[in-house]
Amino acid sequence: MTPLQGCLLVSALLFAIGLAGAVTRRNAILALIGIELMLNAANLNFIAFWRYGAHPEALSGMMVVIFSIAIAAAEAAVGLALIIAIYRHYKTTNLDQINSMKG
Repeated sequence: MTPLQGCLLVSALLFAIGLAGAVTRRNAILALIGIELMLNAANLNFIAFWRYGAHPEALSGMMVVIFSIAIAAAEAAVGLALIIAIYRHYKTTNLDQINSMKG
C-alpha cells in the first residue's frame, strides 16, 4: 500500500465516522461534531493529494486547506450560536423535538 492510499483510507474512515455521527445523532452538538469530522476528512484528502502529487512545491493544497479551516471555524461559531439560541427557546438540543422554526 502506498502512503497516498493509506492517507485516503484514513480519510475515508474519518468521513464515514463523521457522516454516521451527523446522521444518527439526535443531539445538535454531536451532529455539528460529525460535520466537523467530515470537513477534516476533506482537508486530509487535500493535504494527501498535495503532498503526493506531481508538484508539492506549489502549495496549492495547503492554501485550500487553510481556507477550509477558516470556513470551518466560522461554521462552528455560527452553528454553536444557533444551538445556544435554540436551547434558550426550546430548553433542549434534541433535534427531533425541534420541529418548528417560527419566531
